[in-house]
Amino acid sequence: MIQKQFIVGGEWKNGTGTLPVIAPYSGETLALVHQAGPDDVQQAIIAARSAFVLTAQTASFERAAVLRSIAEGIRLRKEEFASIISAEAGKPVTAALAEVDRAVSTFSIAAEEAARMSGEVIPLDITPAGRGRRGSVERFPIGVILCITPFNFPLNLVAHKLAPAIAAGNTFILKPAPQTPLTALLLGEVMLASGLAKGSVNILPASNALAQSMVEHPDIAMVSFTGSARVGWALKASAGKKKVALELGGNAAAVINVDADLPAAAARCAAGAFSYAGQVCIKVQRILVHHSVADRFEALFKEASAALHVGDPSDPATVVGPMISEQEAVRVETWVNEAVSSGAKIVAGAKRKGKFFPPTILKDVTMGMKVCSEEMFGPVVTLESFSTIEDAVQKVNASRYGLQAGIFTNDHAAIQYSYRAMQVGGLIVNDFPTFRVDNMPYGGVKDSGFGREGVRYAMQEMTEPKLLVL
Repeated sequence: MIQKQFIVGGEWKNGTGTLPVIAPYSGETLALVHQAGPDDVQQAIIAARSAFVLTAQTASFERAAVLRSIAEGIRLRKEEFASIISAEAGKPVTAALAEVDRAVSTFSIAAEEAARMSGEVIPLDITPAGRGRRGSVERFPIGVILCITPFNFPLNLVAHKLAPAIAAGNTFILKPAPQTPLTALLLGEVMLASGLAKGSVNILPASNALAQSMVEHPDIAMVSFTGSARVGWALKASAGKKKVALELGGNAAAVINVDADLPAAAARCAAGAFSYAGQVCIKVQRILVHHSVADRFEALFKEASAALHVGDPSDPATVVGPMISEQEAVRVETWVNEAVSSGAKIVAGAKRKGKFFPPTILKDVTMGMKVCSEEMFGPVVTLESFSTIEDAVQKVNASRYGLQAGIFTNDHAAIQYSYRAMQVGGLIVNDFPTFRVDNMPYGGVKDSGFGREGVRYAMQEMTEPKLLVL
């Protein structure tokens, strides 16, 4: 059985024990991964703090060169990365290949942003006291960034934390998800060959208790977390005076207005709802359809959903693979059954087979049901109708989450009203809320967290402005 070490201060290390990485589809044990202990955590923090003395002084062109090297290293091992992602996350291989491409893009964008991170000059003679004075502001790195990442994008969500940290001159400690550490450790190999300061590279598969100790450690400057709202807010509460960025998911809505291209909207919403078994934080969870086109959209959406291939994630035709665990599939099944017992009607799906849960459509739902109010993180979508765009926006805002939303319409007034009134971090027009490009600001409001990812925006979170007055 393959055993995988972890990385502390740029060195591979054994832990005091191992945990298996289980393939969601086959049930095969892919590897035994060494787990970091308290001493490893302390050594990683010391290494990262020591390396920060160097990285904080590196020139922009040096950071950019390292990031380009990492991007190229990922590109050269694209098939290997995709194979590991597909195996340990159960992600359809076509989506895994796309994730690798996105990670290459994320590190490449970071290289560009490292080279052009700039400040501003401020005139101070706006009052007599400021006569003859000029201010300038630059952004400076803050130190060691603790990055905690989920299983569903084990490469690109890691990239969205590490790339801006490196671009800004910080060092990092990464705690990858326990289900998907192999992708992160492969990225570690690429980073160690990139010219990055060795002490910067710390990738520690570790228990939640050790992660908590790092969150509380005084030498950690910032915590960047992607995961559930429950865990994220708890981490923030224990982080003390540290900077914290939280991306906590949601239950994204897609609004289908009366003038929408219904076949196109149905196809995109089916992909956004059910690809990768819905294990995406901006997956389509609620579809709000204008009442005059609701029946036609339902028929088109059901047809588009039924056309999605369910099966082996290594098959390029597969769109819907297994859930990450049978426990998660059972949770989804339980929520669906609870909704049905409270009056929801099944339009399609709802019959679990082990770790597989089929694309499932529910209607006649209410916001009191978990399938509407909580983050589904599974292949289930709800259908509701609305009468006016104001009614639709009110339904979107009824959620405690606010990450992204989509609206299918060419009505400029409806777009502008929705943009102003929807309580979300981003509104996508004529596409699903699952749309993301890696340079755009990404994050949410309410229980979806705060702070923004997207390389330049994350760099702002990971730096502090400093004023110089001459």
